[in-house]
Amino acid sequence: MAHHVLVTGAAGYVGTHVLVELIEAGFAPVAIDNRPSALTDAIQKIYQITGHMVISFSVDLLDKSSIAKVFDQVQVEHVLHLAGLKAVRESQGNPLIYYNVNVIGTINLLEVMDEHGVHNIIFSSSSKVYGVPQYLPLDEKHPTGSCTNPYGRTKHMVENILHDLTISDVRWNVTVLRYFNPSGAHSSGILGEDQSEKPRNLMPCICHVAEGKMKKLTIFGKDYDTPDGTAMKGYTHVVDLAKGHIAALKTSHQNGTYRVYNLGAEKTYSILDMVKMFEQISGKKIVVEFCDRKPGEIAVCSADSSKAFRELRWKTDRTLKQMCEDMWHWMTTEKPEQVTNGHVNNTDISATPTHITNGHVNNTDISATDII
Repeated sequence: MAHHVLVTGAAGYVGTHVLVELIEAGFAPVAIDNRPSALTDAIQKIYQITGHMVISFSVDLLDKSSIAKVFDQVQVEHVLHLAGLKAVRESQGNPLIYYNVNVIGTINLLEVMDEHGVHNIIFSSSSKVYGVPQYLPLDEKHPTGSCTNPYGRTKHMVENILHDLTISDVRWNVTVLRYFNPSGAHSSGILGEDQSEKPRNLMPCICHVAEGKMKKLTIFGKDYDTPDGTAMKGYTHVVDLAKGHIAALKTSHQNGTYRVYNLGAEKTYSILDMVKMFEQISGKKIVVEFCDRKPGEIAVCSADSSKAFRELRWKTDRTLKQMCEDMWHWMTTEKPEQVTNGHVNNTDISATPTHITNGHVNNTDISATDII
């Protein structure tokens, strides 16, 4: 049997882009997600882009037996673990759900991996593990653990679990990728952030105002110590981020290792910078309204990803203009209706997923506003 790369949370924002990059790099991905309809839709879109049909399974990471069935049927060599709940404010209101899904779900996955002799994993983490920055730009040596919300704490917990595994068992080979503000969309206009729900992220909100779907963009805070008074962050094009996973995969060969990399940009842009760029690209006026700051927000945050460049030869290639252009293309491209019955490749071997909330239990739709 062929050796496959298993991607959890494969129907999510980052997950779909990672699948495309895996195929284009010559890997054989296997996709799992707990949302059958979204997974089918994602597989069809990836086929449109690549001409390849991805093996897919409907799996909930809280159902250990359904994870095991995948490993029983497919010879997995490496796991890209992107699945998890991701909204900061939701985690503050429902912390137990976040610990259950993000931590227990990961433990289930790791146990099944160990039982099947698979010990190579790349974990989708977050810059939220750094907490309030002590210095900028943030590098991997910055202290972690002073997280300001349950979402960040779940990511930090999983990082510690993975680190402990590499110490206890030299067979484990772990790479942690800390995301900084994934944004943009695939240049084809076929893949991008989910539009089926009310947008909470900066770029989709701006696009919705430009399209007339929202009356105004609410900006929280205009009195930060920045040139225009609005908060500034470094944004990473989602395709660049996806390519970071391929770079990590290609250099992940030695057992008993634990590697951590930032995947983000040092150059920062303010919220008003983003608004002006979208106005330029769309030709539309973006109406804004200023409100008080959100608790815990910081003025500026940026990433030092020089370690990823030195060791993985990875860097951000796409500009803010490209991010905005690709996002606008995605938002304004007519989308076909999703197929909701069945699976494209008829490989649904799991039990019916257990949905514990109305959220995306195993979705990796990481948002720009939820990740520093």
